[in-house]
Amino acid sequence: MKILITLLVLGFSSILSAQDHATGYVFEDNNQNGKKDHREKGITNVAVSNGREVVLTDSKGKYKLPVGEDDIISVIKPSGYKIGSNEDNLPQFFYIHKPKGSPALKFKGVKATGKLPKSIDFALVISEEKEEFTALIFGDPQPYTQQEVDYFAEGIVTEVENIKNVPFGLSLGDLVGNDLDLFNPYIKAVKKAGIPWYNLLGNHDINFEVETDMLSDETYEAHFGPANYAFNYGKVHFLVLDDVLYPDPRDGKKYWGGFREDQFEFIKNDLKQVPKDHLIVIAMHIPLSEPGGKDTFRDEDRKKLFKLLKDFPHTLSLSAHTHIQRQDFFGKEEGWQQEKLHHHYNVGTTSGDWYSGKLDENNIPISTMRDGTPKGYAFINFDGNKYSIDYKVAGKPNSYQMEIFAPKVVANNRRTQAGIFVNFFMGTEGDEVMYRIDDGKWKKMDYVEDYDPSYLEMVYEWDLAEDLMPGRRSSNPIKSEHLWRGDIPYKLETGEHKIEVKATDMFGNTHTATSSYRLEEPK
Repeated sequence: MKILITLLVLGFSSILSAQDHATGYVFEDNNQNGKKDHREKGITNVAVSNGREVVLTDSKGKYKLPVGEDDIISVIKPSGYKIGSNEDNLPQFFYIHKPKGSPALKFKGVKATGKLPKSIDFALVISEEKEEFTALIFGDPQPYTQQEVDYFAEGIVTEVENIKNVPFGLSLGDLVGNDLDLFNPYIKAVKKAGIPWYNLLGNHDINFEVETDMLSDETYEAHFGPANYAFNYGKVHFLVLDDVLYPDPRDGKKYWGGFREDQFEFIKNDLKQVPKDHLIVIAMHIPLSEPGGKDTFRDEDRKKLFKLLKDFPHTLSLSAHTHIQRQDFFGKEEGWQQEKLHHHYNVGTTSGDWYSGKLDENNIPISTMRDGTPKGYAFINFDGNKYSIDYKVAGKPNSYQMEIFAPKVVANNRRTQAGIFVNFFMGTEGDEVMYRIDDGKWKKMDYVEDYDPSYLEMVYEWDLAEDLMPGRRSSNPIKSEHLWRGDIPYKLETGEHKIEVKATDMFGNTHTATSSYRLEEPK
């Protein structure tokens, strides 16, 4: 009798164990049918996660992970393999396990997934991945209406439609503007880029009626999968994170930038599997920096993240959210634990200044951002564990990297306080910006933190217009962090004078632009 009871207990325990753990294989999908066929081999040492723990597959490609009632199992794509995408070019690297589905919400979440499958398998296909490659980055598409989805599709996506030699893209959150029914139109718009497209969650992509942060991404998960995940390409490890704490743990209202403890557990376990000489790229929505001195990110969490990165000499972090563009460099004062500063790139947005401003020739808002950065997107070029960044202004040639502002006409031989201003969109304090007049001597321009006069002119055009203009008035300006000024030579011959500017960015690339002004005799 005692033996029988023991056997029954052991049997019940094994059933519980089977239900409490997800198992499966990561395998070479030779015929690319998405299913593990008998002769297809498992792949060893591939990382798989449940959003907290990270395990490696064994010699047969098998893994085993604890699983609860609300978990997503995801494979962390290794370099040298590609993962399948669905018909909308969304990578399918995950399995959602929500036996009861998402709670009832205004915007639908995940349907009940039922009983855990006996085997959750992930198909990978061997693929040549060069260490030199380029990723396409979008910040904040953020359409609030279908018309704004169309502005995004026609003003941004059309430029990169069926792009070549770019293996994948990534949107840095605020995929939509609170109306989560726009997720599908957004997906259809980005699909036209023709490449696998990764996404992350922003503060305008969440379920606002929930009471805990763990439930704020239910509708996002139903469309895109886990809000925290990772993948490898070449010698780069990408760590994609939801850094929107909602509701704000301080007062239960609005949101705050930071991470939960389960996310730190995932980050720690994920980084254990990454070689120290690889480049770690962390993508998030809310920047680690706090523009304007506002308390937008929990300082303690920034320090915890930096501590986890202390043994990785090659790092980069990305964000959007602010609808401006800036470069930040973190050192020991902010908790960074290495001698080399950490670079955080707050990317200019594809919606620009929320689809405001005058309409262009295609009836799309020009939407220049408040710091004078035109709307656009970024290309990050990787070479092993090194990187460089190119910002592409929508609707302009690649060479358009700065805007020059100068008076149209100046009185000859009369002192003026007017100046030549250059907004160098990818610039940061310390970059060298030079100018010269009429092939003369090159002079250094002074870095200033001020309002971009080109943008001021744009805003005040609305205020001074006697008739209502098409479109929507641009937002009030803020001080730009990539602005330079030079004096205007006024003791020259009357007539037109050429302005030449050359600027060297942090990656050693030199960019040029020209403009002009006219000297006339005082009247």
